[in-house]
Amino acid sequence: MYPTILLLLLTVAGAGAATPPNAYPCASAAANSYPFCNASLSLPARARALVSLLTLDEKIAQLSNTAAGAPRLGVPPYQWWSESLHGLADNGPGVNFSSGPVARATMFPQVILSAASFNRSLWRAVAEAVAVEARAMHNAGQSGLTYWAPNINVFRDPRWGRGQETPGEDPAVIAAYSVEYVKGFQGEYGDGKEGRMMLSACCKHYVAYDLEKWETFTRYTFNAKVNAQDFEDTYEPPFKSCIQDGRASCLMCSYNQVNGVPACARKDLLQKIRNEWGFQGYIVSDCDAVGIIREYQSYTSSDEDSVAIVLKAGMDINCGSFLVLRTKSALEKGKIQEEDINRALFNLFSVQLRLGLFDKASGNQWFTQLGPSNICTKEHRELATEAVRQGTVLLKNDNNFLPLKRSEVSHIAIIGPAAADSYLMGGDYTGVPCDPITFLKGMKAFVPQTTVAAGCKDVSCNSTEGFGEAIEAARRADIVVVIAGLNLTQETEDLDRVSLLLPGKQMELVNSVASVTKKPIVLVITGGGPVDVSFAKHDQRIASILWIGYPGEVGGQVLPEILFGEYNPGGKLPITWYPESFTAVPMTDMNMRADPSRGYPGRTYRFYTGDVVYGFGYGLSYSKYSYNIIQAPRTISLSHSSSPSLISRKPAYTRRDGLDYVQVEDIPFCESLIFSVHISVSNEGAMDGSQAVLLFSRSKSIAPGFPLKQLVAFERVYTAAGRSTNVEITVDPCKLMSSANTEGKRVMLLGSHHLMVGDEEHEFVIEA
Repeated sequence: MYPTILLLLLTVAGAGAATPPNAYPCASAAANSYPFCNASLSLPARARALVSLLTLDEKIAQLSNTAAGAPRLGVPPYQWWSESLHGLADNGPGVNFSSGPVARATMFPQVILSAASFNRSLWRAVAEAVAVEARAMHNAGQSGLTYWAPNINVFRDPRWGRGQETPGEDPAVIAAYSVEYVKGFQGEYGDGKEGRMMLSACCKHYVAYDLEKWETFTRYTFNAKVNAQDFEDTYEPPFKSCIQDGRASCLMCSYNQVNGVPACARKDLLQKIRNEWGFQGYIVSDCDAVGIIREYQSYTSSDEDSVAIVLKAGMDINCGSFLVLRTKSALEKGKIQEEDINRALFNLFSVQLRLGLFDKASGNQWFTQLGPSNICTKEHRELATEAVRQGTVLLKNDNNFLPLKRSEVSHIAIIGPAAADSYLMGGDYTGVPCDPITFLKGMKAFVPQTTVAAGCKDVSCNSTEGFGEAIEAARRADIVVVIAGLNLTQETEDLDRVSLLLPGKQMELVNSVASVTKKPIVLVITGGGPVDVSFAKHDQRIASILWIGYPGEVGGQVLPEILFGEYNPGGKLPITWYPESFTAVPMTDMNMRADPSRGYPGRTYRFYTGDVVYGFGYGLSYSKYSYNIIQAPRTISLSHSSSPSLISRKPAYTRRDGLDYVQVEDIPFCESLIFSVHISVSNEGAMDGSQAVLLFSRSKSIAPGFPLKQLVAFERVYTAAGRSTNVEITVDPCKLMSSANTEGKRVMLLGSHHLMVGDEEHEFVIEA
């Protein structure tokens, strides 16, 4: 449930949704003579000109996602809030499926499943396809140009309801995904000097946001206590990459506090992204993150103080109406100056100018010609299909039970409440899919005699009432597939999980079915968060386990393709699957590193010291792959530099706790340290396949506070059966082999290290 303060937001936003989002003010005679329409001026000059022409009331009316127009200048209203996480979604008022020629859009798999492909080019292609549909929908008058995606928070705790929206738990993977998404979605064009773009993407939620509602804590009031070490090498890196490398044009600040200060009021952080990271865009609050600063967090003593603290921190626009209603009072009481408003408007109008909203015509760029025929295309559906194929993870396959042979299966049973449920497929932030295929429909295309039994009334599965029907269906079938796991009743925005086990009596359903079948069963797990399926992992009656996440509209097509061997699975888990015992760890503990003194096991594969059900990067295939590191450096020397000697400025390295290390900021030639690793991938099986190749690094020294291992590179590689493929992977030691010390400074351990891929290891030395 949203804060009561959001009720006004929803009313205002709904009213704005009726305004055509593709109105171009400078195309009209009324505005044509104004300097902000003069294309011979620079974009900054035009933005300043527009700000200067607005009255105070007109300025204040711009500070909401539902921005009012300025009719006397020919400037129409604008809706900033549209959503595009894994396809166009109508969670916000900017996307409207209900009126106009576009009634649906391609539903790609949820982000966590696409992330499991570990395929940068696939991530970029999906973002580009979503962008085409977004721009086409805008051209049809049914969406805006500014979208609030991707979600690049770290999936820190397995109970988090929105972890499904993220690329997983590894900051480097999240950072890489963010860059591909933003570059693919924004579609920058021109000479690059003005930053012209087709659409605007938004990195969210800055920062340390990964709790919805757990026990008495909610995202609206939670104070995330983050130490400098974890902030530097876990929570912040995805945002830095999203902005510096992806060139995102929007940043969203989150509801929560960070070390006692509301995220949208953290001037030190919001200024750093502009002054140090070179951010050129607008900063928006989550909805309604400004109003709750006083109402829920009691951080300020008045609404006017809340307005002042966020505007002076560097936030530009409020999702909601709070600034529209309170800013004038803050100005009259001397809490802010008009210049604070002008600064925010300059950033907002600069982004709109980069999007071409103030061009005299919609232009002749290719994307201005897009329309309804470019949505729900065959090509986009094929891309969605490929994303599900590459992301699906095979977790267990005893005695090579899979793939099945179609000639040997005349009758198959699908058991579970999700078997015929198309709603389950999308996950959070899902719009209206083009043509969703349920698991039942997809299976019938392969095996006409497919029977279905829900077993449970719904995913919550609080009753055994339907077990009898499921057991009888399982008895009669040659092969039984049980679909279990999660849906949005278990994990979503504003809802965290309390258990990692299958919901309700699902485990009992699986066991009941497995006890009567002719052959071992196949267990398919849906959902974004990890599930403790230890019972199935060790049960011989369950031959195979597949994780298919939230597969989008084509999930029902892909599942039988994989079960019957038309596609060879090669995805890897982008998250650790913890045991149920992990739920004893407070969700509010933001520390990443393990602390044995208090029985704290740490978080994510980089620091977690406890048992796992399945580890990060785990995933099987129908083929057997082996790896050979055929070329990699034996020594990386930090003393080779064309710059003035490192030693002439500072000691070459520091010794602490018996370990030698160097601070990354003291290495003036990080780019020259980048090296390549050549890996031979051999497919020793009988099926062609594409596999995610993950290269890890670990220090030979036992270093307290340093990662147990960390991913330094990854690549998706296709290898034909019985053949080998050589792949070259680039490693940036300063960026991906460093870690933060307790002061929040990046350091690199000297001495012996190991590169690891599969069972292969390569030892090398980093020396000062």
